[in-house]
Amino acid sequence: MKRSFSKGTGLAAAGTALVAVTYGLVRLAYGLVLPDVQADLGLGAALAGWISAGASTMYCVGAVIGFLAATRHPRSLVVLAASTAAVGAAGMAWSHDATTFGVAAVLSSTGAGAASPALVRLVARNTAPDRVPRGQSVVNAGTGPGLVAAGVLALAVLPEWRTAWFVAAACSVLAGAAVLRTDHRGHDDTTERGHDDTTERGHADTTERVDRAGRPTGSWFVAHRRLLLAALLLGAGSAAVWNYGRSVLVDAGVDREASITAWIALGLGGAAVVVTSRWTVGMRPARLWAISVTAVVVGSLALAVAPGAVSVALVACLVFGWGYTAATGALIAWTTEIDPDRASAGTSMLFVTLVLGQALGAVAAGAVIGVAGAVTAFALAALVGLVSAPAAGPRH
Repeated sequence: MKRSFSKGTGLAAAGTALVAVTYGLVRLAYGLVLPDVQADLGLGAALAGWISAGASTMYCVGAVIGFLAATRHPRSLVVLAASTAAVGAAGMAWSHDATTFGVAAVLSSTGAGAASPALVRLVARNTAPDRVPRGQSVVNAGTGPGLVAAGVLALAVLPEWRTAWFVAAACSVLAGAAVLRTDHRGHDDTTERGHDDTTERGHADTTERVDRAGRPTGSWFVAHRRLLLAALLLGAGSAAVWNYGRSVLVDAGVDREASITAWIALGLGGAAVVVTSRWTVGMRPARLWAISVTAVVVGSLALAVAPGAVSVALVACLVFGWGYTAATGALIAWTTEIDPDRASAGTSMLFVTLVLGQALGAVAAGAVIGVAGAVTAFALAALVGLVSAPAAGPRH
């Protein structure tokens, strides 16, 4: 068993890289390069919102496919995640019109949706049972470093934004290959036939039984109805910053380096969740949710009120990045508290709902920006985010 589990560390590192690429370098980097893409391709704010909505929808499609296939075919999902991210990123790099760029951007987000459920399964079957929670936390924390990497890359290549997407495509392939290489099973067979280690096999079989029995039921949706609404609202409220955060800074006269540094601050804020976890781990989910949503709202409002003040923008992005990432952690803790037997499936459902909210919010923010300006759009987004705090309810 010691030999079999020894590769768990390598898989955790590779999985973190895959999350960093599919989320930070591909899916969420859309908002980072948007001002430069708009300048080159004539992409308007409203169309940019529809592209983001389509990308969010494809993320959900990937997540649903992952939810259904992760138990038996996690390696196939890794291939799907890496290939869609790579092809989508390469398509954006090669595009010379808004339509081609939009189609490629939509496709690229499928990778992030498929990667997460696949990695949950692979980490579980490659890691000693007592180390699985830590391994999952490490892998899921990849988004923050990915955002930082995207910002650093942007500093080096922008306004040549196509180079950034070529790099992201190559990294997607490398990260996917690394995950497959460090998965010591080497096949998609949940029966694990021929394995000599009965303890490890028993752990895997137990995980599989939970996966099969743990899909949400009608009673699950009833118990989670307010939390699902809260996730939807937070997704909608956060969409303005994720999609138009850098555009607002650029339009306010902030120079290229400073606006990209603000994006890096988003990633640093997300990564800071690991540091603050010692403080937040003992909190009830309701309290953590309220605090993290407040951080998202404050960050959004600060960008709306003073987008031209670089110091304010940096702090706002740092606070927003921490709040958003901490809020996703609160969702995981909350669904685990409500129904621990369906925690994995519950997390998937809540994240899908969150991203559906982002799709709606992206379209709405793009439309409002075109009519009433960015300040109004960001203020309304902050208001929607604020409503998500009491929407979850004091307890379940």
